[in-house]
Amino acid sequence: MDEHPQRRPNILLVLSDQHRYDCVSGHGHPVVQTPHLDRLAAAGLDFSQAYTPAPVCLPARTSLLHGCWPCRHGCLMNEGLGVLHPDTRELPSYGRQLAGAGYWLGHVGKWQVSAGHPPASFGFHESNPGGGYGAWRAAAGLPARPHRNGWFGETDPGVTPEQSRLGWEAGQVTAMLERAAGRSAPFFVRWDTSEPHLPNLVPEPYASLYNPAQIPPWASFGDTLAGKPFIQAQQRRTWRLEGKSWEEWAPTVARYLGEVSLLDAQIGRLLETLERLGLAENTVVVYSADHGDLCGGHGLIDKHYVMYDDVARVPLIVRWPRGLVRPGRRCDGFVVHALDLARTFCELGGAAVPETFQGASLLPALAGEPLAARPDVFGMYYGNQFGFYTQRMVRDPRWKYVWNATAEDELYDLEADPAELRNRAADPACAAVLEARRRRLVEWMEAVGDQQLNPWIREQLLDHLKP
Repeated sequence: MDEHPQRRPNILLVLSDQHRYDCVSGHGHPVVQTPHLDRLAAAGLDFSQAYTPAPVCLPARTSLLHGCWPCRHGCLMNEGLGVLHPDTRELPSYGRQLAGAGYWLGHVGKWQVSAGHPPASFGFHESNPGGGYGAWRAAAGLPARPHRNGWFGETDPGVTPEQSRLGWEAGQVTAMLERAAGRSAPFFVRWDTSEPHLPNLVPEPYASLYNPAQIPPWASFGDTLAGKPFIQAQQRRTWRLEGKSWEEWAPTVARYLGEVSLLDAQIGRLLETLERLGLAENTVVVYSADHGDLCGGHGLIDKHYVMYDDVARVPLIVRWPRGLVRPGRRCDGFVVHALDLARTFCELGGAAVPETFQGASLLPALAGEPLAARPDVFGMYYGNQFGFYTQRMVRDPRWKYVWNATAEDELYDLEADPAELRNRAADPACAAVLEARRRRLVEWMEAVGDQQLNPWIREQLLDHLKP
């Protein structure tokens, strides 16, 4: 432990839910306004190739807490499905490591890990669950949140931005930072938002901030799904999305972008709080998301049964005025954000890194050095509310290969087809590419201890028994 705990940085982590990488103004979106995230990136380090270990809330968040892949911690699906939500309290976590190193830890918002065991089970000293918002809203005499339009969202009338769930939670984080500032110990404060996850119930002026007629379609919107796994077209049928035009999708996307801008404004409140309290210089601020959101991409909704960049790629921005070399840079190295952040938090806090952690440190990038070379990045998925469905992904700068255990392989040339519209897995011209990615996938599954790599699967992948 550092003999001078005051010199170790404070850490503020904001982890949103289903924020697409491309829905940040500084990442090139032509419409969305995110001035505070842009300001954070201009004074920080913007990771352009950050990926989720699993594009599902509970598996991704548990991976962040424990610094390991879902195949190791065992939380494979979201809660409410009755399966695969083990008690992970015996696994090392960055929370317990930081607490043991003298940090004070606080949490606000949703949690979603380890069969419902609370933050206190993992080293956090104070927790303010997002579920308290409903009671506060009722006590304040505000109307109940509407839910007439299902997953496609609507305006949340009768509340100001500060009275929205995002605004209320940002106020709770502000109060927590103010209390933490009075302690001698360094702090780790984490805010897990439920937004911008659909359905977006957005107050004015954010509900009307974007004109649906002026929002261009996602590049992937025109996907015919030809030559792709059956379950993708089935998802369209299940959600009653077949034939839904962009004009029909655009109001939903406009509300999603409005919620992103509302979230951005609340992040601005937190940055101002750090400045007011004199904490900004030595506080590491991290912004990321558990995974992305289809929101009409590929004509689909939510995030399940696909490994498109719409859901696999996430924003990751880190600012640390006292410790970051050459702020305003972009890092293009591959990052598995949840696993790498867990290790990085321990190293920032002078805490021992558990042997079970499987990520790589981001500290070299903060210091202006190259990240440990990663030629590619991986992801895993086990299924969710519509049943088990095993997927593994390997993505390098040009190619993405998705192994679907019970469906067609997927192979995308990201240079020629960045929207992932054309599946090249059955193209004879790509046979060598496909074989190389299958072998690389087996190497990785072996390295991380993926129990899915049984003898039958190994033979399927290496001997090409499945076209």
